[in-house]
Amino acid sequence: MRLLFVASLHHPQALEDARRAAPPGEDPLFPPSQAQHFWVRALRRQGHDCAVFWRSESALPWVRTRQLRMTQRITPARAIGALAGRVPALNPDIRLRNRRLIAQARAFQPDAIILIGDNRVILPDTLARLKREHGAALIYASGTSPVVFSHAIERAAAPLYDLALTNDFYHAVQWRELGARRVEALPLAAIDPDFHHPFALSEDERRRYGCEIGFVGTLVPDRLYSERIAALEALRDFDLGIWSVHEVPASLRPFYRGAALGADMLRATAAGKIALNPHGDFMRWGGNMRLFEACGVGAFQLVDDRPGVREWFRDGEHLVVYRDHDHLRELVRYYLAHDDERRQIAEAGRAHALAHHTYDHRMARLVELIEDARSKA
Repeated sequence: MRLLFVASLHHPQALEDARRAAPPGEDPLFPPSQAQHFWVRALRRQGHDCAVFWRSESALPWVRTRQLRMTQRITPARAIGALAGRVPALNPDIRLRNRRLIAQARAFQPDAIILIGDNRVILPDTLARLKREHGAALIYASGTSPVVFSHAIERAAAPLYDLALTNDFYHAVQWRELGARRVEALPLAAIDPDFHHPFALSEDERRRYGCEIGFVGTLVPDRLYSERIAALEALRDFDLGIWSVHEVPASLRPFYRGAALGADMLRATAAGKIALNPHGDFMRWGGNMRLFEACGVGAFQLVDDRPGVREWFRDGEHLVVYRDHDHLRELVRYYLAHDDERRQIAEAGRAHALAHHTYDHRMARLVELIEDARSKA
């Protein structure tokens, strides 16, 4: 199949670095910091042709794509972006981007268009036109809640989605209520064994990333990550290391070690004795990227109790689930004192992820779903 991704580029420098490091004949479409990098690798292995349209790239030549960095502060760029996005159909730049997508689709002739979540650019009329002109199935894929994160144009386009794909069961229910023809709760994240693997760390890397408890991820805005922040705050009397490309709350800044993307993110995840993984407040079912990646790199993972976690992994065998802060502290103390048990669980978690949660597994199922959606479109 010919698959056209429509997405935002979050880390342009990481994409440039990936392209420079790629072996001859391999052209990365996404940076490794975005899950779709691994989607494309797996889809290409299965014989599919992939292309991407960057909806985040301005059609105005003097506007440069910047790296995404979340903050709670009101900045001029955020204010201008919010105003420009209030009525996207009246924004000349957005209308030009929609025309560019139509032109790229006409040249590529996709069998399916995979629209990645947080779309504030591509208008419902454009999506309807693409479906009419190409007979392409429209797949919407998002790891976040439409109640919390979606834009008005995403919700308005929901009846056009032949398939809404989400890793959280509760999010799937929400998209169905918004009018998507079919929804599927399938983890959007997994592991790529060529990338997510144990690392032999140098002495310098051990000094840089080593800690008792490590966390890599997003912590702002605090209204969406309050449970994550509280879990980290409950462990401030331990040797805690935090890495994020975004802003960090004041209460946790003493533990901030810097940004970590791509392989650096995986080294930071693997280097600590314990990889802590509290989900965002909006992921009640669970299934964030770190859940699978931590197992892939052979880290011992402590994760908050979510139904999906227990569906995909076995507590105490592949990872360990905590119920509340007292339980978390009890588990931290216990496993810091029991190296052999940590190692055994980490090894079992990696073996389980390799057997059941690779991107080859995910994309094989995605292709089945797309083919079914195309047959009913």
